Amino acid sequence: MNASISIIYYKFRTNKSGAHPLMLRIIKNRKTNYQSLGIYIHPDHWDFKKNKPKKNCPNGIAIQRLITEKIKEYTDKAIDLEIEKKDFTGKTLIDKVNTPVKRMNVNDLFLQEIAQLKKEGRIRYAECHDYVYKSLLKFNKHLDIYFSEIDVQWLRRYETWLRGEGNSENTIGIKFRTLRTMYNIAIREGYVKAEFYPFKDYKVSKLHENTPKRAIVKDNVIKVMNHKEPVSNSSYNQLAIDLFTFSYLMGGINFTDMARLTGENIMDEQLVYRRKKTRKLIHLPIHPKAMEIMNKYKSDNPYIFPILSSFHKTEQQKLNRIHKVIGKVNACLKTLGNELELDKKLTTYVARHSYATTLKRAGVSTSLICDALGHSSERVTQIYLDSFENTQLKAAMKNLL
Repeated sequence: MNASISIIYYKFRTNKSGAHPLMLRIIKNRKTNYQSLGIYIHPDHWDFKKNKPKKNCPNGIAIQRLITEKIKEYTDKAIDLEIEKKDFTGKTLIDKVNTPVKRMNVNDLFLQEIAQLKKEGRIRYAECHDYVYKSLLKFNKHLDIYFSEIDVQWLRRYETWLRGEGNSENTIGIKFRTLRTMYNIAIREGYVKAEFYPFKDYKVSKLHENTPKRAIVKDNVIKVMNHKEPVSNSSYNQLAIDLFTFSYLMGGINFTDMARLTGENIMDEQLVYRRKKTRKLIHLPIHPKAMEIMNKYKSDNPYIFPILSSFHKTEQQKLNRIHKVIGKVNACLKTLGNELELDKKLTTYVARHSYATTLKRAGVSTSLICDALGHSSERVTQIYLDSFENTQLKAAMKNLL
C-alpha cells in the first residue's frame, strides 16, 4: 500500500484546557492530509514514546480502541481502492470513509419509486416499474438484497432466466433499462456506491431487435386522409381518420398527447405541448389542414378532440378513457387499411412513423428529424424536434402533402 496512515498527537492546535487533538495523518504521493478524531487529550495523559494514551488517561482503553478501529477503517478502504485499481488522494480517501452509504434494499426502493410515480400521475411508468418489480421477485424469490449485490453475473443470470421464460429481446431490454434506471436512482440517493455500478460492463444496448417498419408511403397516407366516411357510419370512423391525419401533419404526435390537447396548447399559430412520456416541451407550427381538423371539433369541451372531457378528473380515469378510445380508433383504422389494401396494419402509430419517413424521403436532413420513431429512439427524436428552427420546420412540412 503506497499510502501511510497513522495517528498523531497534534500539538499545533490547543483548546482552553491545554489539551491537543488526536488526528489521523494520511500521506499519499508526498501530500499530507489530516482528519480529526474529535478527541482532545491533555499532554499529561499521552505517551509520546509509544504514541498512545497513558494508563492514567480518562477513558484511555476506549480511546485506544477508537484509534485502532479508525486506522483499520482507513487502511482497509485504501487497500480496497488499490485492489480495484482506483486512484485516490488523502482527501478523497477521507471523503469515501466519511460519506456513509444509506441503507435501502431493492424491494423498498422499487416500492418507493412506484408510489412516487403514482403520486406524480405517471401511472403508465408506475405500472412499468411494477411489472419489472414482479419479474425480479419471480426470478430472485425475494428482493431483500442491496443494489451492491446486483453485479454483472447476477444480471447475466437474470437475462438467461428471462429468455427461458420466453421473453422477446425488446421485452428483456425494457426490463433491463428499468432496472438500470433504478440502480441510477440508488446511486443518486446514496443507497449504493457508484463503484459497484454493473452497467459499465453489462451493456443494455445489446438487448434490442429491429421491429418491422410501420411507415406507409405518402401516396397511401393521402388515401387514408382523403377517405370519406358515409354519414351513416360510426362517428369513430371519421374521428380515426382525423386523428391519423392530425398526427401525421403535426410531428407524429402520439394518441395520448393528442387526447390531452386543449385550447391552451395553441399559441401564436403553434402547437405547444409537453410530451406525457418524456416531459419534453414541443413547439410545432400548425399545418393549415391540422387547424381545419381542430376547428371541426370545437365545442364546449375543454379538450380539442372528443376523447377526454371534464368528466375525466383523475389520472386513472383519463388513462382508462384513452385506452378505450384508442382501441376503437385503431379497430377502425385496421378496417380502413384492409379496404384500401395497404401493405401494413394501419394504426395511429403508423402516422408517427410515416411523418418521419416521408420527410426523410423528401430530402429533409436526418439531423433535423429521425426516421426511427420506435421506443429506443423516441427521446432522440424529440430532441431533434425541439431543435428545429420554425422556418426550417415550416418549409419541411410542405413535403407532407
